[in-house]
Amino acid sequence: MLSENRTFGKMAFPSFSTTVSCLFAGAVCLLSGGQAMAGDGNIADSALPAEQKEFLPAFPGDDTITFATAYGDRNGHAHGTFGRFPANFETPPHIHSHAYRAVVLSGEMTNPFAGEENPPVLKPGAYWSVAAGSVHTTACVSDTPCEFFMYSDEGFDFKASE
Repeated sequence: MLSENRTFGKMAFPSFSTTVSCLFAGAVCLLSGGQAMAGDGNIADSALPAEQKEFLPAFPGDDTITFATAYGDRNGHAHGTFGRFPANFETPPHIHSHAYRAVVLSGEMTNPFAGEENPPVLKPGAYWSVAAGSVHTTACVSDTPCEFFMYSDEGFDFKASE
C-alpha cells in the first residue's frame, strides 16, 4: 500500500508514491503554466553587443540626454534602457509617472531627492530607484560622461516638477 500515509509517533508523512505524485504535478505545473512562477514569459534569447547600442536623443530636438533601447518600449511599456549624460550635467527637478530602477555603468552620478543637499556619489556598479511621483534630479557629477541602465515594468516619462 504505497499510497497511504505513514505514521511515525504522532507525525504523519506522505508515502513515497504520494510524494512522487505531488512532485510530478508540480513539475507539470511549472512546465505548462510556469510563467507566473518563473517571471516574464515574454523573454526571448537575445544579445546586444555594446557597439550595437543605438543612442538617440531622449527628447526631440535636444541631444543632451540620449537613450538606447535594450528591450521593450519605454513609451508606456516595460523596458530596459541605456542612458547617457554629458559630464557635469544635472537635470532640472522632475517626476515620473511610474517607478524605475537604475545602475551606474560609467562615470559618477547623483540622484538627489526633494532638494537633498548631500546625496551619495554613485560610482559604476551603484544602484538607485525612484518611486512614481518622487521629486528628484539626476546628475553626472564626473568630468567624464556617464552611462547608466534603467528598467521598469511601466513606461518612462519626464515631467518638470512645480
